[in-house]
Amino acid sequence: MALERYFHRYGKATFSLLLINLAVYTLEAILSGNPISIGSNILLVLGQWNYAVLHYGWWWQPFTAMFVHVGILHIAFNMYFLLVMGSQLEHVIGPKRLTGVYIVSGLFGNLLTLVMLPPNTVSAGASGALFGIAGTLIVMMGVIGGNMQAALLNAFFLFVINSILPGVNAYAHLGGLLVGVAIGYYYGKRIKRRMALAYRYGYY
Repeated sequence: MALERYFHRYGKATFSLLLINLAVYTLEAILSGNPISIGSNILLVLGQWNYAVLHYGWWWQPFTAMFVHVGILHIAFNMYFLLVMGSQLEHVIGPKRLTGVYIVSGLFGNLLTLVMLPPNTVSAGASGALFGIAGTLIVMMGVIGGNMQAALLNAFFLFVINSILPGVNAYAHLGGLLVGVAIGYYYGKRIKRRMALAYRYGYY
């Protein structure tokens, strides 16, 4: 099948997450009646409306919001970065762990948004999850390469460059990135330890 080629090229988890995001956006577009820009009434339910989470008990929203996008450009940019970064990370740590990074980073970013931004805030997007993937990849490579200072600097610049624009949820970015940095450090140390053992005992 044609899809199997893309699962193989980008990784099972990465391409599956892409398809889920696209399916959710299709649903948003149908309900909103507009494939270019999603109506606020849809985002209030499927995205994360802080007031609803805190006062109505809509605790599914921090989870669903990481698959919801506000417009066609929003999802296009996010899915591009998911394919680029997600496929790289998945080939190193595997599909289950890549999925874990996406979900944990996205949740933490959305929960930080819930705590730090006003109740009337409505947010949506995979950015927190993607920052988690990027942070994991950057720091993991920094640990393996022995240059953590440069890795942290790169992570910092990634955050600043992508969080200064108006309307951007910097807290979701920050939360996802912090989780990614922690996970990247853990896996980097683990991989480096395995590499050292392989070198020591001649397993090339």
